[in-house]
Amino acid sequence: MTIRLTRIVIIGVGSVGTATAYTLYLRERASEVVLIDADMQKAEGEALDMQHGSIYCGGTKIRAGTYEDCATADIVIVTAGVAQRPGQSRIDLLVKNIQVIQDISFKLKQYGFNGILIVASNPVDILSYVAWYISGLPSERVIGSGTVLDSLRFRYYLGRELGVDPGSVHAQVLGEHGDTQVHIWSSLNVGGVQVPISERIRGVEDHTRRAAYELIEHKGYTNYGIALVLDAICEAILQDKHTVLTVSTKVAEYHGVSDVYLSVPCVIGVRGIERVIEVPMSDMEERVFQESAKHLYNATREAIRIIGWRES
Repeated sequence: MTIRLTRIVIIGVGSVGTATAYTLYLRERASEVVLIDADMQKAEGEALDMQHGSIYCGGTKIRAGTYEDCATADIVIVTAGVAQRPGQSRIDLLVKNIQVIQDISFKLKQYGFNGILIVASNPVDILSYVAWYISGLPSERVIGSGTVLDSLRFRYYLGRELGVDPGSVHAQVLGEHGDTQVHIWSSLNVGGVQVPISERIRGVEDHTRRAAYELIEHKGYTNYGIALVLDAICEAILQDKHTVLTVSTKVAEYHGVSDVYLSVPCVIGVRGIERVIEVPMSDMEERVFQESAKHLYNATREAIRIIGWRES
């Protein structure tokens, strides 16, 4: 029997890339994890540090590599870029990080990468669109990490307020991974039972929206939560699990929104995004969702203007 070897490449070995590599390494998500960074010495050092514990980590190999390794990779995860600083919005990162994603996407195309591309760099929705546009990959194989983490935070804070395990709370955040994110209150339930929405419960929305800013103020960055999210996306792809996750994807006529990357519930499997699930929304939620989409659409068009593309 032939054993199929799998490879995940991580581009960008900062706090997010390193935490992601370590999570994938511990959970043995692939046969091989390859680290790429502009600072080759840093990538080699992080890989070596993990290699030293390989006796306790099963069969996954981890090493530093180059863009040539992307040619046969199943998944490439992009975490490269300038990190968000205290007081800075994700959109403020646009000009600085768009060039990074542009360069990476050109290199992936140059080396013939034909797997699934996961973008985690911020602003993730806009940069996912950039990566899709340049890479030439179909949109179902260019996935932004989106609001998976926001949805987890939403469920965590709701569980804390309601006194239940967050895993029993079913709630979603859609739209932008950022300040215009949309909390879908109309479908919130605990174990299938609708929850009365009090002002106290409503306060969870602000906690969720502010979560990343608070972490950045406390420790300077976020990394563990997003690493677990990226691991979950990889698991869904490599094991063809058909897991539903609120990733960022290029939508078409989704509650009146088209041609923009934003987060909606998607079924994730071996081909990437297998299908998109349309969530019922209240009139208010739909209106806020469309406003979030308009914000992202305009910012994406600004990105196109900045780097001088011609729209197709």
